Amino acid sequence: MLELWGALVIFVVCPLLGGLPVISWITNALAKRRLAEIGTGNIGVSAAFYHGGTLVGILAVLSEALKGVVAVLLARTFFGNGSSWELIALIALVIGRFWMGKGAGTTNVAWGFAVHDPMAAAFIFLVSSISFLLLRSKELAKYGVLILFPLIVAILHFDDLTQILAAVVLAGLLGWIYQQIPDDLNLKASEAKPESQAMFQLLRGDQKILSLDDELDGAIVGNKAARISEMKRAGYPVPKGWVLAPMDQPETLIDFLQPSDLSPLAVRSSALGEDTEVASAAGQYQTVLNVTTKEGLLKAINTVRASYEDESAVQYRRDRNRHSDGETSVSGEADDNVKETAMAVLIQQQIQGVFSGVAFSRDPITQESDAVVIEATAGSAAQVVSGRYTPEQYRAFVVKTENLSSVHLEGEGQIPAVLIKQVAYLSRQIEQYYHGIPQDIEWSYDGQTLWILQVRPITTLLPIWTRKIAAEVIPGVIHPLTWSINRPLVCGVWGGIFALVLGERALGLDFNETATLHFSRAYFNASLLGQIFLRMGLPPESLEFLTRGAKMSKPPLNSTLSNLPGLLRLFAREFSLERDFKQDYRKRFHPGLSELSQAKLLDLNPEQLLERVEFILELLKSAAYYSIMAPLSAAARQGIFKTKDSQIDNSAAPEVAALRELTELASAAKQILPEFDSETLFEDLAVSTPGQKILEGFETFINHYGYLSDVGTDIAVPTWKEQPEAVKLLFIQLMQGNQTPSNLAIKKRKRGGAVQRRVNLKGRTSEIYSRLLAQLRWCFIALERNWLQNGLLQKPGDIFFLEIDEIRTAIKDSDYQLISNFRSLVEIRRSQMAEDSQLNPVPQLVYGNAPPVSIFFSTPSLIPDGMLSGIPASHGLVEGKVKVLRNLQAVPDIDKQTILVVPYTDSGWVALLARAGGLIAEAGGRLSHGAIIAREYGIPAIMDVHNATWLLQDGQRVRIDGSRGIIEISNDLRPD
Repeated sequence: MLELWGALVIFVVCPLLGGLPVISWITNALAKRRLAEIGTGNIGVSAAFYHGGTLVGILAVLSEALKGVVAVLLARTFFGNGSSWELIALIALVIGRFWMGKGAGTTNVAWGFAVHDPMAAAFIFLVSSISFLLLRSKELAKYGVLILFPLIVAILHFDDLTQILAAVVLAGLLGWIYQQIPDDLNLKASEAKPESQAMFQLLRGDQKILSLDDELDGAIVGNKAARISEMKRAGYPVPKGWVLAPMDQPETLIDFLQPSDLSPLAVRSSALGEDTEVASAAGQYQTVLNVTTKEGLLKAINTVRASYEDESAVQYRRDRNRHSDGETSVSGEADDNVKETAMAVLIQQQIQGVFSGVAFSRDPITQESDAVVIEATAGSAAQVVSGRYTPEQYRAFVVKTENLSSVHLEGEGQIPAVLIKQVAYLSRQIEQYYHGIPQDIEWSYDGQTLWILQVRPITTLLPIWTRKIAAEVIPGVIHPLTWSINRPLVCGVWGGIFALVLGERALGLDFNETATLHFSRAYFNASLLGQIFLRMGLPPESLEFLTRGAKMSKPPLNSTLSNLPGLLRLFAREFSLERDFKQDYRKRFHPGLSELSQAKLLDLNPEQLLERVEFILELLKSAAYYSIMAPLSAAARQGIFKTKDSQIDNSAAPEVAALRELTELASAAKQILPEFDSETLFEDLAVSTPGQKILEGFETFINHYGYLSDVGTDIAVPTWKEQPEAVKLLFIQLMQGNQTPSNLAIKKRKRGGAVQRRVNLKGRTSEIYSRLLAQLRWCFIALERNWLQNGLLQKPGDIFFLEIDEIRTAIKDSDYQLISNFRSLVEIRRSQMAEDSQLNPVPQLVYGNAPPVSIFFSTPSLIPDGMLSGIPASHGLVEGKVKVLRNLQAVPDIDKQTILVVPYTDSGWVALLARAGGLIAEAGGRLSHGAIIAREYGIPAIMDVHNATWLLQDGQRVRIDGSRGIIEISNDLRPD
């Protein structure tokens, strides 16, 4: 019982003891300084010496030493002398010291361990002191002790496993804390209290010379140096270089470099906040070239550092709101220490360029999605960036397939074309390395090697908006009413998922910014999503992996571990997804849909219709959660369990189930009428009793699946119930072609398991979501009918050019000014949508928030060796003639020799897919509607083929490989 109370006391008292801010009290009382608000913000012994002087530092040591001793003695009171509980008490003390006291707890552990095991402590102190004096490296000494500490404990107490484990945990905890907080010993020694300067100079050890081969932190040495270091370590050709950190003195580095006429150096700025995705600071700071002497190098370093306070640089930072914290004091005067520490200096071997220049991996002016813009001249790159010379300008288009790459060049000049192509290809490689973020690259060619001198994001092209995924979720042009409803639903669900994982780190994030409209089409914010996924410990391409089957890189381990609690919460949600859905279906969805199906809309007035709309929207919030989580869960499980597409049964998906039922009905009808006239088929069926049963079955089919439409997520598109002509056409085509999915294949795919259950759940959630959207559409149709009668709207379809908030205001507040503007508002939006509908091809990526009206694209001649590539979605090889369909339409001449090329696929495309020989789609992945239908019918399919409806033309003969995602274009046949 005593030991139980002892454990309780240790776990409660020791963290509270560690969290007592004694050092803060001492420093504030004796030196009148608040440690939490100055320097690194640490409240530790080093900070006390640095900011408070020797007396304050000594008292800080004594106070923290006393804490460590008290913790050990407290454990000894309950568990006896030398037990492992003494180390556990120190662990609890350190946790409290870090979380509440803002310190590492090194002094607590050192003195506490000295009381716990004096012999081991003395030996560790002796070895670490000798090592520090010999190596003169505080980093090696600090982490060396953490390795030596548990090792010595293990040697001296090899028979006490508990004590060894406690030592390992304590050392690991300290090591982790060292990574989380800045080191006060990195502060400039000359700025410490005079009586403490000598000690700080000693403890700092010899200044480490940072090179571009080291892993550099942009928060310390600036983004420019950190990024070029990253490029060098990734294997790109970067000249040798070194970095002078803001707090370091230059003498050691100058002595090491020994500049000369034969080895000139280039000295550049690397300020904090420079070359970021927020601000480039291009040309704001000084660069000094051709440095050949030590004196010249010192002068160049001082010049670069001083340029941080140039009037233009200060104004730029003010305009960009890039002031460092504490840069301006209360009196309005800049703090000298912060000024200096805001500028690191990058020193590199200067390349004697034969040709040099800059390259933009995307055109920052026209925002042309495929163009690499290159400016080049003879000599050094400084001539190009200075703006004093007119360089030659080139535009290059890089086209890549699975195995091939080619560069098409526009522009002529004195620079060798092969070099310009090499620059373009390298630029795209670097852009891909940075997850598709457009890059501004400074380069130089010395006659042998193409060198990378600088890499930074093109800030004017951010954020990046992508049609990938969005094109499948909400395809085609989108009416304002649809968008005003879908955007908060989709963004709200994603925001909830992100907030679940990120916790408090999600505060301040506007998840409504995850999606927007460009050219009346939905785009996702790839930049924001990438940042969110990285903060979640996931790769930036995670969403594309989960929704479209793309390859995913390995997530950073440290970030994943830090987000582990949030990820576990997300996994818990995923694990209970099916149970939660069943509960919501029983309590909310089923009763709600039953209630909605009983009301007569024509009997409701606008207020009642709005009340019904709000009821449906509340149900849609929950349904949207399941409609997003279920596909993500299915894709994740399929990836984890490595389940092949051929092993999955998609019959629970509404469009697949509808197709199968209609196929069976068509097969039965053909037995009654083996020969028939498609124009009079339904009339001919009505003359016989078996035929009437077929028509009754067709009516039942329409009643059951009438909620489906050509675009399931767009409430502006009529449902099958409203316009059954498309279903009749499909019925006729199925009878004509007698195409049926392989029953054997279906039987093989019917299996249980974790993956199949999620696929089935995905189908059920899709049905609920589609049914609710159909009910929502029918409410707005009834409301529109009322407003047409009252003259508020002019013609059918007008209501879908209004937004949901405008409709609410008009009904609730009787806003006559808004209502009187409805007609003109609708006309303007209708005209804009008509204009946007003509845009072809639709850009897959939009850079920045204001894309230009005119966007240029590469031409079909850029297809390398007659090949295109995309995501393989349905296995098989097929050769045939292209039929391009940019919108849904009846094409009676489609057969197995036809290769359909479409912008996207939805349930409405089933009639065409069932008869085609192959499918090529600009959007979508392995889980898209078209891919599922293609696999059901054994049709080779390739998704995500960029600009396919534009690059391919009717009549072209192509060969598609659905297993590899390769499209071969025959050069022998011209388009019809």
